[in-house]
Amino acid sequence: MKLTAAVIFGGQSSEHEVSCMSAVNVINQINKDTYNLILIGITKAGHWLRVDSVAEIQSGEWVNSKAEAVLSPDATKKCLIITDSQGSMSIQPIDVVFPVLHGRHGEDGTIQGLLELAKIPYVGCGVLASAVSMDKLHTKIIVDRLGFRQAAYEPVLADELSDMDSVIARIEAHIPYPVFVKPSNAGSSRGVSRADSREELEKGLQIAAAEDQKILVEEMIIGHEVECAVFGGGEEPVIASGVGEILAAAEFYDYDAKYHNAQSKTVTDPELPGNASQEIPEMAKAIFQAVDGYGLSRVDFFVQQDGTVVFNEINTMPGFTAISMYPMLWEARGISKQELVEKLLEHGRKRRFG
Repeated sequence: MKLTAAVIFGGQSSEHEVSCMSAVNVINQINKDTYNLILIGITKAGHWLRVDSVAEIQSGEWVNSKAEAVLSPDATKKCLIITDSQGSMSIQPIDVVFPVLHGRHGEDGTIQGLLELAKIPYVGCGVLASAVSMDKLHTKIIVDRLGFRQAAYEPVLADELSDMDSVIARIEAHIPYPVFVKPSNAGSSRGVSRADSREELEKGLQIAAAEDQKILVEEMIIGHEVECAVFGGGEEPVIASGVGEILAAAEFYDYDAKYHNAQSKTVTDPELPGNASQEIPEMAKAIFQAVDGYGLSRVDFFVQQDGTVVFNEINTMPGFTAISMYPMLWEARGISKQELVEKLLEHGRKRRFG
């Protein structure tokens, strides 16, 4: 008998469009001989809709769907509650969910919590790993305990910006310019900016505060920007791919450089100084396990010219777009996108609930 898989995409975060692009690629790779698919789109306003086809996601027409579908938190049902355009309700049992959601209310433990309540198996990291990995500040606190090199950082609360002079004085006393300013909870480089002066720092803090209450100011690290894919956890051994390098067309790999600049490129198995190519997969696995990772993550680093590896961040639901590094890194190791998606769904179905 076929299993029923629900793919959830869209969401209320600033990465809504990226999620839609990722979902198209994931859906196209799911083996339709194994799974019946239910497609669930979440609008930017938070409305859950039943979607009929990939074509509707690609065109954007899905937001006009008249059918609604929401996850029931009832652990005895393990189902979606679907309301059709005529108002008739039905129950759809679900075997596994692939939450292809990036950023807030998708990658931060919120939907994972709902799935845990419902005891519906799902792909990817659990509540704790999703929450702490989404929060760059708390990820840094965990990685500090591992002893890995990180950029120097200064946390700032948005509420503190009413006394901007004091905040800037504190940052300047700790970290020299240039610095990078980041929302603590945001992905795909949303709200990230570089500051080379007090004026630019003040502007960057305001930009970041529009994305999150917590802000992270970091020293600038000069070097190769690289990424490593991780898979496993639970009963499955944790494995890491090789290393991929980002060749950004912009000054830094911001949102536009990732998704709107065709000159940005990614390279698998680049030449890196020192022992970085050997160290990075081991560090990526250690960080994944330290945050209690499950399923998948992409771990990002910088490699300085002397070969020093500097941890940057971890993403627990990395992009699956046509140009995303996570599937590319596994393809470079002989694992096709279809095989990768099958492995992720199978691993999600093995999840144990307390």
